[in-house]
Amino acid sequence: MANEAVEPKSTAGAWQNKQVYTMAAVCLVVGLAIGYLFRGSQSSATAVSDAGQSVGPGGGMTRGTGGHIPNLVQMKNMADKKAAPLLDKLKSDPNNSDLLIQVGNIYEATHQFKDASEYCGKALKIVPGNIAVRTAMASCLYYSGDVDGAIEQLKQSLRYDPKDANSLFNLGVMKWQGKQDAQGALAAWQELLRSNPNLSADRKANVQKLIDEAQRHGLGGLSHDPAVAGSMAKTKGQ
Repeated sequence: MANEAVEPKSTAGAWQNKQVYTMAAVCLVVGLAIGYLFRGSQSSATAVSDAGQSVGPGGGMTRGTGGHIPNLVQMKNMADKKAAPLLDKLKSDPNNSDLLIQVGNIYEATHQFKDASEYCGKALKIVPGNIAVRTAMASCLYYSGDVDGAIEQLKQSLRYDPKDANSLFNLGVMKWQGKQDAQGALAAWQELLRSNPNLSADRKANVQKLIDEAQRHGLGGLSHDPAVAGSMAKTKGQ
C-alpha cells in the first residue's frame, strides 16, 4: 500500500525475529489453531533437528540447549537440509506421492508454508482424495495469506467426505478468523457435531466452546482464554 511504512534495513532482522516469535507463540498456544481435531493418515509433522534445535509435532518450535528459537532463515535452512535426500529421490521418481507428502511435512513443520503448500499441491495431483494432505495444504495456504484458497481446499475435502471432522473444524476457524464470518463458522462447527455423533467427549467440548464463544462475541477472534486455548492444543495432539 502506498502509505504503508517501510522498515529501515537496520531493523529488518529484528522485525523478522518478531514475526517468528509471534508465529511460534501462536502455534504453541493453540496448537496451530488451524490444526487437526484428529491425526489422519498423514504422518505427524516431521521433526527437524539442527544444532540442538527442533520442531515438535504441529510446527511448534522447541528451544535448543542454548534456549534459542531459530529465525525464519535458520528454519528454512533446517528444512532444506532435512528435505535434501527426499528431493534427490524425487528427481528419479517425481510422481511419488509419499515422498512429496514427506517433503511437505518438513516445510510445514518449519513454518515454510508456501513451500509446504507447493509440495502438498503436487501430491494432491497424484492422490486428490487424500483429505489429510488437502487439509494440511489448506492450513499452509491460510498461513501464507491465501484465505480464499485455503477455504476452497477445505470445500474440496468436504466433497470427498462431507463429514470430515478436520475439514469442518478448520473451515469454521478460517471463516471466523479469516473472513469475519461468524455465521459461517457456526454452521461448520454445528455440522461437525451433527455429523460426528461419536466424537469423543473432550473433542466435542472443545468444539462447543468455540461455538459458544462465536455466539457471544460474533465477529471477535479466537479466544485467548488459556482454558480454551489449552484444550485446543491438547485436542490437536490426540
